[in-house]
This record gives sequence, C-alpha cells and structure tokens, in this order.
Amino acid sequence: MSAQRTAATASRVLLQLRHDPRTLALLFVVPSVLLLLLKYLFDGQPETFDRLGGPMLGLFPFISMFLVTSIAMLRERTSGTLERLMASPIAKADLLFGYGLAFGCVATVQALLTSGFAFGALGLDVAGSPALVLLLAVANATLGMALGLFLSAFASTEFQAVQFMPAFVLPQLLLCGLFVARDQMADALDTIAGALPLTYAFDALDRVTSRSGWSGRLTLDVCVLGAAVVLALGLGAATMRRRTP
Repeated sequence: MSAQRTAATASRVLLQLRHDPRTLALLFVVPSVLLLLLKYLFDGQPETFDRLGGPMLGLFPFISMFLVTSIAMLRERTSGTLERLMASPIAKADLLFGYGLAFGCVATVQALLTSGFAFGALGLDVAGSPALVLLLAVANATLGMALGLFLSAFASTEFQAVQFMPAFVLPQLLLCGLFVARDQMADALDTIAGALPLTYAFDALDRVTSRSGWSGRLTLDVCVLGAAVVLALGLGAATMRRRTP
C-alpha cells in the first residue's frame, strides 16, 4: 500500500465531485432542506422535532451518501476506469482507502453542514451532547458510503444502482425503529432488524437525542456500526478484480 497512490486516488475522486454541482447539491444542500421541511412539518410541536431531528441528522446523510457513492463507483466500473487502474501496479488497498478517504471527507463536511444548520438555524435541542450527535452523523454517512461502494458491484447500470434504494435501504428504514419500536414488532421482524446495520445507527442517534450520558447499549451500537463499515469496505475490496492489460 502506498500513501501517495491512496492520496492520488482520493484527489481524483474529489476533483470529479468538484465538477458535479448537482451531486454536491444532493450531498450538501438536500439533507438540510429535508430537516427544514421536518421542522415546519411539526410546526408548533418543538418536542417532536427535537425527538426526530437527531436521528434524521444521520439518516438523511446515510441515504444521500449511499446513492452518490454507489453511482459514482458504478461509473468507475462501467467506464473501464476501475479496470485500467486494477491493471496498473496500484494495489486494491490504495484504491479502497483512496475512495474511502475521498468520500469520508465528503461525509464529514456533509455532517458538519447539516448539523450546524440543525443546531443553529433550526434550534434543534437534544438531551445528549451535540458533538456526539455530529460524530454519529459522520458515522452514518460513512456507513452509507461503505455500503454504496460494496453494492455498486451488483449493478450494471445507474438505474439498477438506484433500485437498491427500495430493495436494500427502505426495508432498513422501516425496521430500524423509526416508525415502530422494535419491542412492538413481530418477533420475526425484530430478529431481522437485529441483523441490519441501520438499526444500530438509528438506535445510537435516538439514545443520544433522548438521553444524556453514555450507556452499554450505546457502546454496542457504535461497535456494530464501526464493524459494519469495515465489513462493507472489505467486501467492496473483494469485488475489485485485477485484470491483466
């Protein structure tokens, strides 16, 4: 693994994003707009916005990062860029960490902008630490990035990549506890929810939003979230096939 090649990969990806204003708007503007809509959806009910706003700080970036990363990686595969890179001396780790570094930086900026807007302009008030909410928002966006990198291997067109939203992301949103608490679900659904990474991502944000202090359950959520990111990135690396020129 070469730090220079990793940095070069990250720089190339960031340069591509820089020249794509629509994608930048999706990443940096849309999550804040959605939070603004949520704020006025519960106009006159600040306690409801405070309860839902914290988790949404992570869920909205998760969704947008998943979409952008899966499509961006698919373009690399279908355009032949990834194959040409894999035929060069560059290592898989250089590519993987390069993509991860680039989109990780984007995820951090996205979380900073969205959290700043929510706590500043919208007056979001949570029981826990706003800094911890910010860190969890970055982790959620990073999870979306890692899953997008991995699942892009199973799509051959951008339309197919978008289809992963209803097939893979929406079931996780339904089962994570956002709409119905897990202890009120059917046992089978609760078991399935326990195997989905977004369940732990939501639970962590929900606990920080509604409670102060650190708990053992929050530790479990953070550990599972981190493990899911590492696993998704590892599986993404496994889908990169080296070609000979």
